[in-house]
Amino acid sequence: MSTDSTWLRCPNCSSALDAVDERVYGCASGHRFDRSKYGYLTLLPPKAPRTVGDDRDMLTARARLLERQVFAPIADVLNSFVSDDRATASAPRVADLGCGSGYYSARLVDSIPSARILVADRSPDAVRMALRAVPVATGVVLDIWRPIPVRDATADVILNVFAPRNPAEFRRILRPEGRLIVVVPTAAHLGELRVRGALLDIPPEKDAAVSDQLRSAGFARRAGRRVEYEVDADPELRAQLAGMGPSAHHSAALAVPDDDDVARVTVSVDVITFEVAHPS
Repeated sequence: MSTDSTWLRCPNCSSALDAVDERVYGCASGHRFDRSKYGYLTLLPPKAPRTVGDDRDMLTARARLLERQVFAPIADVLNSFVSDDRATASAPRVADLGCGSGYYSARLVDSIPSARILVADRSPDAVRMALRAVPVATGVVLDIWRPIPVRDATADVILNVFAPRNPAEFRRILRPEGRLIVVVPTAAHLGELRVRGALLDIPPEKDAAVSDQLRSAGFARRAGRRVEYEVDADPELRAQLAGMGPSAHHSAALAVPDDDDVARVTVSVDVITFEVAHPS
């Protein structure tokens, strides 16, 4: 497990961040950051909010769900968008921002072993888990809502899967011919659980809202594909689906149905690719 410092810039002064010794990284201004024993760097800006991202229970539920390959068709489409894009390099630099357990990056490395991966999340538990899934990756704890401690124009691809977005920062770190790939749920996603109060509602036409948000930051929508299918949903799977995302924060108010009326659950997401808009 190693850290590729060519990704990194200092969260304090935005200077390039490089290895000082085996466990310490620093910039020319003298700011220093220790790499944890688990292999990741924590690069939070001064006075960063005390949010911690997804907790361990949510991540464990997500990891167990993903081990069952429930979202494998989504990963397959992500991989095809990266592999089929002639604008990306043969060894693409891929930043998985909001990486969670690292499932999608791990599937990408299986498909493109030459890919150079950055896994980043606000949750230290998530980054630790992602590095176990993708040992070749560089791991960083960061705050996506704040300036991202990644150098300008250094990513060929940004993955943003069910995660917060920082459009201006995404544009800054993406190379001119790079691609941003976003996965957003549709209103039908896990609908059988939502109508029974097990999950929070999803706003209608979320893909259009995301496209408008990114367009205002200088992105142009390039392609999109809806991925929709049903999965068999036993009680354990239903609990994992409810426990893996933001609805878990409201578990006291939401009830996971334990009857057999929810035998199958719909997975429905939009996978959308964006590029930096260039003046015509």
